[in-house]
Amino acid sequence: MSEIEFPIRTNSPHLPPEEFAELRENRPVCPIRLPTGAGAWLVTRHADNRALLADQRFSRAAAAAAGAPRARAIPLDRRSITTLDGTEHARLRSAVARGFTAHRARAMRPVVERIAAARLDVLTASGPPADLVAGFARPVALDVIGGLIGITVDDLSRFRSRADAYLSVDAHSPEEMEEAVAGLRSMLSALVAERRAEPADDLFTDLVHAPEEERLDTGDLVSFGTTLLVAGYETVVALIANSVVVLLGRPEQTALLRERPELLDRAVEELLRFTSISVSGGTLRVAVEDMELSGQRIAAGEAVQPSTSAANRDPRVFSEPDRFDVTRKHNPHIAFGHGIHRCLGASLARLELRTAIGALLSRLPGLRLAVEEEEIAWDRRKMIRAPHALPVTW
Repeated sequence: MSEIEFPIRTNSPHLPPEEFAELRENRPVCPIRLPTGAGAWLVTRHADNRALLADQRFSRAAAAAAGAPRARAIPLDRRSITTLDGTEHARLRSAVARGFTAHRARAMRPVVERIAAARLDVLTASGPPADLVAGFARPVALDVIGGLIGITVDDLSRFRSRADAYLSVDAHSPEEMEEAVAGLRSMLSALVAERRAEPADDLFTDLVHAPEEERLDTGDLVSFGTTLLVAGYETVVALIANSVVVLLGRPEQTALLRERPELLDRAVEELLRFTSISVSGGTLRVAVEDMELSGQRIAAGEAVQPSTSAANRDPRVFSEPDRFDVTRKHNPHIAFGHGIHRCLGASLARLELRTAIGALLSRLPGLRLAVEEEEIAWDRRKMIRAPHALPVTW
């Protein structure tokens, strides 16, 4: 079976590659070559992805071990919530989960709505045309995550440049990427020390001053903070921007959503299913024993690449999977993953996307692209795919 170079290049980076359809039908577990030159198995069917993500014998911890196949040039943080398994993962997730409940997300709704409204005030005051990434998606995501963690505007500015390098596939050297990681960790170490001395009304204060039996040490807090900053910022920017591209490219669906705003929750779930923001579609795992998926033997020590974006277009699960439909009722997508590593911030991400799209549609009824969709310039050199800029008018 021939290998495929991965990630697969596509002319529409906000959508899954068209090749996924053929792979799902004929090669659901397919050999690929990662950017580092390492080999892995790509999994494209919905059922196989759910099985893979739920089975800890496909291990993230093993993927972070020395000598394991890598998707990127720099090693993974072995203390991160994203790379721990078993009891260590359960301990860390339990300690931080209180900050990411659906109840807490609902409590944040007025805050997120005020942020979106304020950023739209600034955007509309300058008049069309405008860049929706720089003028709305990016500042909304920064304001929300900055307020949640409790970091300053200056820190957020430094964070942005480091996050760009940290998420690089090939835009930065391994040395630059390592330097970015060190800078992020230094910034967060200082924040931990500051919150120990001066508590504030934010998530990091809650974690630093948790009951002793649940308290995390500085290393765990820094690792978690790094993950939270990157996941809570770059992915939300991409999610908002890519969702706008999808909606504005389908004016009949956008018009229906304006006419029937009660469909907004369904539209959010459909955007999560339909769009693609991750180059890979999931975090690499390594099999810790001989396994099998869709009849393909996977030997212990081999890497496996899940693809939630491929799974979310599986016709075995979704009716007309390549059609964007804001009225879709049955939508068991796995955009936030599955199993013990399912995204902690799913409720907050849903809130941010719902608020952003709702505000744009209600405040800017004439919102449309200011360029042809084919003219949008995409950032193809990071793990997260989003437009460099999104020119719009209204």
